[in-house]
Amino acid sequence: MANTMKAAVFEKIGVIKVKEVPVPEIGENDVLIKVKNTGICGTDWSIYNGWYSADKLPMIAGHEFSGVIAKVGKNTSGLSEGERVTCDINMSCGKCFYCIKGEKLLCDSFTQLGIHTDGTFAEFVKAPASLLHKLPDNMSFEEGAFIEPVSCVIHAAKAMDACLGSSVAIIGCGLGVLHARMAVLRACAPVIIFGDNRKRLQIAKDMGADYAIHIDDVADPVAEVMKLTHGRGADYAIEAVGTVKTYQQAFAMLRRGGRLSAFGITGEQDVMNIRPFEFVLGEKKVTGSCAGVGADWPDAITLISNGRINPKPLFSLKVPLEDLEWALLELRKDPSLFKVFVSPEISKREVL
Repeated sequence: MANTMKAAVFEKIGVIKVKEVPVPEIGENDVLIKVKNTGICGTDWSIYNGWYSADKLPMIAGHEFSGVIAKVGKNTSGLSEGERVTCDINMSCGKCFYCIKGEKLLCDSFTQLGIHTDGTFAEFVKAPASLLHKLPDNMSFEEGAFIEPVSCVIHAAKAMDACLGSSVAIIGCGLGVLHARMAVLRACAPVIIFGDNRKRLQIAKDMGADYAIHIDDVADPVAEVMKLTHGRGADYAIEAVGTVKTYQQAFAMLRRGGRLSAFGITGEQDVMNIRPFEFVLGEKKVTGSCAGVGADWPDAITLISNGRINPKPLFSLKVPLEDLEWALLELRKDPSLFKVFVSPEISKREVL
């Protein structure tokens, strides 16, 4: 194996350079993975713009990935070179108060591959062997690179814990489309999703959403939810955009006793106005969710491999590593694009 590899390095804010860098050296408990595909995530856009992890630059980003084991550390077991895998990106110390409580995502030294440490916009990536998950034979590398976002939606769904027959309103038609599908799988009704992209809304409808509503087609999304829920409001509301305005709308959509799932990431300093009166007399609740972790990953694999979630309608394009920066910018300009993958193994763009 060569000592260097091609990687897209986020050099500084707004600058990505594809260049030769050293292949990661693995430890005794690590594996080296040859990357097949990496999905572009909104977090990558935030890193590119310096809104997130700016103190970690220069860095190789990328975390929604699949690949093949190229090398195993001597203390690993049950893993072999050539196996098709993905990896839980969430790394914790295992010893702090939160880890002992089983709350790994809140660990005092919590880090994520491709967000805080070098990731997968490269030919190879190093990962802890304990976090690997093997891909079923019937799962493509594109689907394997989509396990991470599905795991995030599963984690949020578990925290929200929607009951059979309950109404769910979702704001946002990015991962909101998957939130809608998850609500359908939990036998919720009606499932109502709002967004600003008609193509994505149609995908949500095709996946079982009862109402897929473009925000330009209604004067007031909150009033629309009230109309569709007999004037009560939704049992559950999911915010999957990440703005103060949409969080306030989601909270207002809830019925008395309803629950808000906080999923979209706002700016760190953003503040919203909520009346404590509504928490007390309205007995409203909030659950937060930031990532898929642990059992969420095999659950995502199970749902995809058994066809309960079919992500293929969400796949738009695959581009070579050299086109990463172009793809990041194009995703902001072209509303027809949904999930774009980056592969170090191709030399030209491929429509999926």
